Amino acid sequence: MLSKRNVNKKLGEILVDAKVLAGENLERALELQKREGGLLGEILVKLGYVTERQIVQALTEQHGFSYLPLENYELRTDVARFIPENVARQYSVVAIDLIGEILTVAMSNPLNRKAIEDIEMVSKKKVEVFISTVTSVREALNRLYSK
Repeated sequence: MLSKRNVNKKLGEILVDAKVLAGENLERALELQKREGGLLGEILVKLGYVTERQIVQALTEQHGFSYLPLENYELRTDVARFIPENVARQYSVVAIDLIGEILTVAMSNPLNRKAIEDIEMVSKKKVEVFISTVTSVREALNRLYSK
């Protein structure tokens, strides 16, 4: 099982150390990333070497983000209105809760500082970030905005 906060380790190292990724598969993914660009986590998932959940667990260990599974979470349209749909979809972020001036969100890429700054600007709230999988966020946005 993964432990909390290890910013000195790279994502690939964390996955290899946790024995969820073989070293040779990491090397293949890094070569692909070098050739084509993109986020390592997304490449590893696309190649089928790891699951989205394993990437989220590794990012949780690496940066200390809290994980929030959205599958059974009751989404609130009164909170969602603080982030316009186009911004929510652009940054793959869903508003979860509002307590005072703090807007809690779940994102698939909580390392995107620009996204967090933009969300704080449009919502006029301080943002607290949780991490969730790309699929969970996409499905939550579809549930929220299909109403």
